[in-house]
Amino acid sequence: MSLRVVFRAAARHEFEEAATWYDQQHPGLDEQFLREIDEVVLRAATQPERYPLVFSDVRKAVARRFPYSVFFRVRSECLVSLAVFHGRRDPTIWQHRA
Repeated sequence: MSLRVVFRAAARHEFEEAATWYDQQHPGLDEQFLREIDEVVLRAATQPERYPLVFSDVRKAVARRFPYSVFFRVRSECLVSLAVFHGRRDPTIWQHRA
C-alpha cells in the first residue's frame, strides 16, 4: 500500500524550477527529470522506512540519474515532501522547513 503524497509549496516550486532549468538546457530533458522524481517519490511512498533518517524525522530519497534528492517525512497516512533539492545546495535551506 502506498501513502498519499503531498508536496509543500516550497518543494513543488523547487521541483518545477528544476524541470524548467533542465528544459532550457535540452528540450525534453525536463520530462525525464519529472519522471525520475516521480519514480523516487512513488518508491518512497511505497516503502518510506527503507530511506535513511537524515534530520530529525526527515528521510532522504536520492534520484539515480539527476543530482537531486527528495526530503520527506511521514505523517499518518501521508508522505509530505519538504524539498526536492540539488545535492550541491546548502542543506540548511530545507532544514528550516522541518
